Amino acid sequence: MERAEAFVSRLSTRNNFWHRVCSMIWLPYAFHSGIKMKRLDAKTFQAVLPFRRFNRNWYNAMAGAALLGNSEIAGGSYVFGICGGDYTVVCKHLEYQFLRPCLGPAVYRITPRDDIEALVQSGEEFNTTIDMEIVQAITKPGSKERRVGRCQATFHVTPKSQQRSKGRLK
Repeated sequence: MERAEAFVSRLSTRNNFWHRVCSMIWLPYAFHSGIKMKRLDAKTFQAVLPFRRFNRNWYNAMAGAALLGNSEIAGGSYVFGICGGDYTVVCKHLEYQFLRPCLGPAVYRITPRDDIEALVQSGEEFNTTIDMEIVQAITKPGSKERRVGRCQATFHVTPKSQQRSKGRLK
């Protein structure tokens, strides 16, 4: 069972297709929202939340719950992608500041405060904080990018080997 869990964990971080398949099973709201993760380069990561009926509110704007909930998914996927399948990632604190209504697809730009790779190399459990800028995707040529929110998230990362030694994982 442990080998199967490790295989699925590694598979979910491999590419967007397997991430969608795993989220369909374990994160159905994230699957229906349609969030897509994209690594632009080694240090830049962004997630795009499409402007679908599932994500809109009565006022035809992006629902605040969709923006807030998917910020945890985007940040957790970023941290999990760096740490890999041998770690458990849990959101410990999430702080979202709404700035203006979002009337199109939302783009999450993620920036870590800590060097996560160095923390993973230590092999110990740790907390890491990431900052996210949420902007509305530009729909008209020449228009300025509109920031719709700011988010700070703190994740607690624990090696699965440490959890097994304490008897938390079987």
